[in-house]
Amino acid sequence: MTAEVIAAARALVPARGRAVLGLAGPPGAGKSTLARALAAALGPVAAYVPLDGFHLSNGQLDRLGLRDRKGSEPSFDVWGYEALLRRLLADGADGGGGRDVYVPDFDRALDEPVAARHRVPAAARLVVTEGNYLACDLPGWREARALMTAVWYVDAPTGLRDERLMLRHTGHGRAHAAARAWIDANDRPNADLVERSRARCDRVVSGLPRPGGGTV
Repeated sequence: MTAEVIAAARALVPARGRAVLGLAGPPGAGKSTLARALAAALGPVAAYVPLDGFHLSNGQLDRLGLRDRKGSEPSFDVWGYEALLRRLLADGADGGGGRDVYVPDFDRALDEPVAARHRVPAAARLVVTEGNYLACDLPGWREARALMTAVWYVDAPTGLRDERLMLRHTGHGRAHAAARAWIDANDRPNADLVERSRARCDRVVSGLPRPGGGTV
């Protein structure tokens, strides 16, 4: 992560109230690692909010017939995510005098969303949020995008993304063949959709590898 990228994020921090920086990009691009790194670099004025906490549960995916498309655009509670962004902006409108907000995450070991893993402190003035579909011109995502001060597209070469996804899936219990099939049937179509949203982003940045290697 360059000093220029950190400076560009810092420039989005408002003097009062709260702003949202969204990081969009395909699976395996390095969005979550970059978002966490930016929040850490900016210090107490920034907080991290992942879209992944709005994965539908496995029970809901089974009800909708989407279990084999987990991670695809319709497998998220986009309106819940949009409502969270609205709450974060409303709570920050008085310059940080509101309440802490607890936000969900996705637990890859459980393969389920979990509540209240992350916290947005009342004093945070920039929310750094990330997810595949933040720039997509689709119902719900458009409304969420309108709440963001800026959206950056996180890019990485296709081969590198594929390698990271293989490590992710095999690292969480899938056999190599099953991981390959999941990437080809699910992650790749999701990436194709996300890549079509690139032109709707304000800036293109490079993703970061997870410290020490591994998945992103």
